[in-house]
Amino acid sequence: MNALIDNPSRILPDDVDDATLVGRVLADNGPCVVVLRGGTVIDITATFPTMSDLLESADPVAAARNATGVRSWPIHEILANSLDEADALPRLLAPVDLSVLKAAGVTFATSLLERLIEERAGGNPEQANTLRSELEKIIGTDLSAIRPGSDAATQLKADLQASGQWSQYLEVGLGPDPEVFTKAPILSAVGCGAEIGVAQVSSWNNPEPEVAIAVTSTGRIVGAMLGNDVNLRDVEGRSALLLPKAKDNNASASLGPFIRLLDESFTLDDVRGADVRLEVIGEDDGFRMDDVSYMREISRDVVALAEYTVGDAHQYPDGIVLYTGTLFSPTHDRGGVGMGFTHHLGDIVRISSPKLGTLVNRVNHSEKAGRWTFGVRGLINNLAARGLIGKVGA
Repeated sequence: MNALIDNPSRILPDDVDDATLVGRVLADNGPCVVVLRGGTVIDITATFPTMSDLLESADPVAAARNATGVRSWPIHEILANSLDEADALPRLLAPVDLSVLKAAGVTFATSLLERLIEERAGGNPEQANTLRSELEKIIGTDLSAIRPGSDAATQLKADLQASGQWSQYLEVGLGPDPEVFTKAPILSAVGCGAEIGVAQVSSWNNPEPEVAIAVTSTGRIVGAMLGNDVNLRDVEGRSALLLPKAKDNNASASLGPFIRLLDESFTLDDVRGADVRLEVIGEDDGFRMDDVSYMREISRDVVALAEYTVGDAHQYPDGIVLYTGTLFSPTHDRGGVGMGFTHHLGDIVRISSPKLGTLVNRVNHSEKAGRWTFGVRGLINNLAARGLIGKVGA
């Protein structure tokens, strides 16, 4: 039995036979763009040197289904290697490469409440429980029913300002403009089975289980995957201006296991209706958490988030991956009443959804997780050495 997950087949969607799944695999000659057909992972890098090439094609589904492969591996071998913490090859990588890694924040009422708590606690988890009760009495029931940017949201904003309760988080949670930020550099995301990182400076942090969408340079959503937008709550709580430090650390962005392309069996409505399960297993203290969040409770539609991010004001010629936000920040006490949740080293984090599979990672300090050394220059040099560089961006 693998330590990360009891059954490797859980990594794949429940309806895997109907799914169009594409991803990236690290093989002995470097990263490969792959498609899953039946029980076989097929290397289509000769046709699509980068995942962005595939996603930017006129019809990614047809392209993935029709591309010829130069070699292949059984899916059970790829899964076994990916869950092998000794870094066996070939193994899954994050399924995107040149896409810019963006994230939307405060897109659920409950997560908005937690951001307010972080702000008022100044990064001190011991104050969180008291503040949560106080804020729920004041605004908790109002937020979930109000559409951002609506007349009702504008009125609530005015009421909260008048009572001294206004916050920068309420602005992006209720106002016309969502919070969309750059989560991490291109190529820095880790894949299923890899370590995820929290910086050593943090003593209050959490996973953020999310659905991430693959968006083309024209703003079209072409697929979805699971994501973990690892967050340092104490750092962001000290100041929202520290968001880059709270969000962007080594191994703090996880994506996978595959991108499920939108097709006849998986549509935007499946994304909108997805249930996202979060499991955290603490191997040092026996801690267990098992919760579910519901995409149907998101306050801003995924299409609206994509259109806001990619448009006349900002272009992304290689496309983006957009983490769409999380319903909750875990509040389960761990280590003392009122202390809330924080990660321990060695925690196993599983994020799953029936039509997207399972993304599993183990927690380490960012300073001790595998160092990110393969950037854009490395990818270019690798593709050139394999005779594929002339096709990049074609």
